[in-house]
Amino acid sequence: MISDFSQTLVIQEVSPRDGLQIEPIWVETVDKIALIDELSLAGFSRIEAGSFVSPKAVPALRDSEHVFQGITRQPGVVYVALVPNLKGAQRALAARADELNLVMSASQTHNLANLRMSCEGSFLAFGEVVESVRGTAVGLNATVATAFGCPFEGKIDADRVLGIVDGYLELGMHGITLADTTGMANPLQVERLVRRVLQRVPAARLTLHFHNTRGLGLCNVLAAFEAGARRFDASLGGLGGCPFAPGASGNICTEDLVNLCDEMGIHTGIELPLLLRLSRRLPALLGHELPGQVAKAGTPQHLYPVPQYVAGL
Repeated sequence: MISDFSQTLVIQEVSPRDGLQIEPIWVETVDKIALIDELSLAGFSRIEAGSFVSPKAVPALRDSEHVFQGITRQPGVVYVALVPNLKGAQRALAARADELNLVMSASQTHNLANLRMSCEGSFLAFGEVVESVRGTAVGLNATVATAFGCPFEGKIDADRVLGIVDGYLELGMHGITLADTTGMANPLQVERLVRRVLQRVPAARLTLHFHNTRGLGLCNVLAAFEAGARRFDASLGGLGGCPFAPGASGNICTEDLVNLCDEMGIHTGIELPLLLRLSRRLPALLGHELPGQVAKAGTPQHLYPVPQYVAGL
């Protein structure tokens, strides 16, 4: 049970990147820019705005240069780009990304499927990226994908994850993300791993990235929060999933998470009514319904008229 509601929970919005990367329909560049601009006004301090991977691998985000160049940047908002290697980092730097997010899987098999290289190869590539930003103000975040389980290898040993975290820190990464790439985590597992990682990484530099594949996304957020984590990825409408991980349905839903925090008295600084308006427009943009719940049901404060037959009793 959460014992301290006074802390702030920081949400990084990832729908423009992780949310859209798996969508089969092409979202026009102007619509991506408009979405990011509106999210920038909702109270987020961090938005993952694009991805500089190969356009052949993730065609849905092949316009990330134009997106980064076209957005209206708001003071205090960090605009993050996912990069796989030095070439991607150079493209992101040219587009003026504020922070680079690098990803390597704890699972060797998933890393081969996702990045077409071994974990050892990823570490070598990351070293080149670190050197490319040395002496600049650009931030570096490194993600441990499949940190809580792999759809190919199954359970991931916690010591394996901790070893990767140590390697990231030795490389000079400023922040660390633990990603539940296919929603295999459970609250007990999350609490145990987060407590161990927080012995190495301050809470302000640790992000948790949960998927709701098996319905435990928000439960895992509360478990991580109880363990001391304060920063979480989430995606508007519950959009998202990994193209290279079978069964990876959407991320935890941003507006559902904000509603949870609002109801529990946990401060986020995010404007929920604006999020709901944006989320309710997504089905028309993408051509399908989304898994988010609060956009459908409304907040608990949304009351309905008393039925006439009740009023007359």
